[in-house]
Amino acid sequence: MKRVVITGIGAVTPLGNDAPATWEGLATGRSGVGELTTIETEGFPVRIAGQVKDFRLRDLVPREVGLRHLSRPGEFGLAAAHEALRDAGVDRDTYDSGDMGVSVGASVGRPGLRWLLDVGELRETTGDANAFIPYSPSDALEFSQNVPAAAIARLLDATGPQLGISTACSGSGHAIGEAFRSIQEGDATLMLAGGYDSLTSWMDVLGFSLLGALTDRYNDNPQAASRPFDGERSGFVLGEGGVMFVLEELESALARGARVHAEVLGYGSSLNAWRITDSPPDGSGAIESMSSAIADSGVGTGGIDYVVAHGTSTQGNDLSETTAIKKVFGEDAARLVISSPKSMSGHLTSAGAALSVLAAVGAIENSLVPPTINLTSPDRKLDLDYVPNTARERPVAHALVNAFAFGGTNISLVVGGYEAAR
Repeated sequence: MKRVVITGIGAVTPLGNDAPATWEGLATGRSGVGELTTIETEGFPVRIAGQVKDFRLRDLVPREVGLRHLSRPGEFGLAAAHEALRDAGVDRDTYDSGDMGVSVGASVGRPGLRWLLDVGELRETTGDANAFIPYSPSDALEFSQNVPAAAIARLLDATGPQLGISTACSGSGHAIGEAFRSIQEGDATLMLAGGYDSLTSWMDVLGFSLLGALTDRYNDNPQAASRPFDGERSGFVLGEGGVMFVLEELESALARGARVHAEVLGYGSSLNAWRITDSPPDGSGAIESMSSAIADSGVGTGGIDYVVAHGTSTQGNDLSETTAIKKVFGEDAARLVISSPKSMSGHLTSAGAALSVLAAVGAIENSLVPPTINLTSPDRKLDLDYVPNTARERPVAHALVNAFAFGGTNISLVVGGYEAAR
């Protein structure tokens, strides 16, 4: 199997509109959660989210790429991909177009409330099936997760493998894992991989609220709302953003003189076959994905220093993940450091796993583990080291990244520092 390294990182998140700003936010424990501004929230039970701020795609990406029909999350993904390529020093001439591909995790888009109201009103008043759509048919392209992926591919004229994965909160993790496999197995030399999402529409906020998944206790104190592993946690906070990576085959990257951020070592996935929204109390699905990724990496449980937790701030998920970590690591669980980026960013849904990979790479490169903020009221059932409130200086050789989604899909990835003699 070929070795796979990360040579470029890009990000647009509630913590900053590039990867360095995002890492700085994670490292300093800065919250990006605030008032929700993409919709009118009067009468809504939840009025907060982790949102991208002061973002203009045209200031970041050359127009010749083609910026039409991009959704809000698609713009985040395209900007993050462009930054990742610049960070990696890659352009259209670096490799043959057929040796480069794209793998993204994203939610499938849906019409906005205004669109649905206009359609309903016209159909009600005209009764004419040929006249009730008030918008151009091409507007439907904004609902496709593949349109941003195609724009990302045009950054490189990449004609190799292309994957669009919609597995909710594990989507970008699956996308990175499948890109890893494509390079391992020789189907590509370079893959742009990651995810983008923005579930801050009226339908998403209201839907997740009715499910009881979002916290509604912190509308007046947004930065305290996301509190993974805390005894006062009461639900997650929606976020948005895009995080993308350049993954390359190691020998090819070294031959062109690339800087290596980290190496992807293992990938595991599983399905809970349990409830749609809840994680199994015994941690069974997470156990399978973590165990598979660690076995795939070859480093063993003793080689993992840091777990970047899914850590949503819901009662069930945080307990299930803690239970799973204890069962996978046994006595080693007590020495691990564990933290959740969602405490600062909110939940970037399909892009959440990619943000966790960014946190893992940052910890490896800087020997600094980001904290879990808002952890002020310990839960006696959650007794591991979640790095409360303040980042910790500590060498990290290998990190395990978890992402668990509604519907019961789970992924885990193992990322490590590059070692020539591995």
